[in-house]
Amino acid sequence: MGNSPGTSVEELQACESHQWYRKFMTECPSGVLTYYEFKQFFGLRNLSEASNAYVLTMFSTFDMNGDGYIDFMEYVAALSLVLKGGVQQKLRWYFKLYDVDRSGYIDQEELLQIIKSIRAINGSTSEISAEDFANMVFEKIDVDGDGELSYDEFMEGIQNDEMLLTTLTESLDLTHIVSKIQEEMRANT
Repeated sequence: MGNSPGTSVEELQACESHQWYRKFMTECPSGVLTYYEFKQFFGLRNLSEASNAYVLTMFSTFDMNGDGYIDFMEYVAALSLVLKGGVQQKLRWYFKLYDVDRSGYIDQEELLQIIKSIRAINGSTSEISAEDFANMVFEKIDVDGDGELSYDEFMEGIQNDEMLLTTLTESLDLTHIVSKIQEEMRANT
């Protein structure tokens, strides 16, 4: 969308919000997004069991009230986090995403499962194996050496290690999914 003369940023944002709402209501006429629809919405098909578990965890973190559905406000909040969220907000969300069992801690197996799932979904490869990366994260930021990352260890450790922060942010960058949706919206207008 280019800036046409006389068009304010607010008008462009309102137009974009309207397009997001239209896309949401077209895909989800009931006004809510189920897990199955969530996967379809983002084009996630033929996933492994581990990747499905990751997507379910992602869905659950976006389902803020825990009712099993993502409504439009939860959808907007998720998009806002992905597109405009600051480092602190994103790290808080990443912690919730990695803490698969909701224990308040991330253990090495949870981290490894998420890393493998993210790589499978994104189709990305890395010079370092998922196992080696998970080991490196724990060596660097598991301060008390108990085999679990507390929220504080995670937040402080990631923020104080530029390489981990960059790697984590890039691996969980969902803007390619948002871009795909935006392309579809432009094609339908």
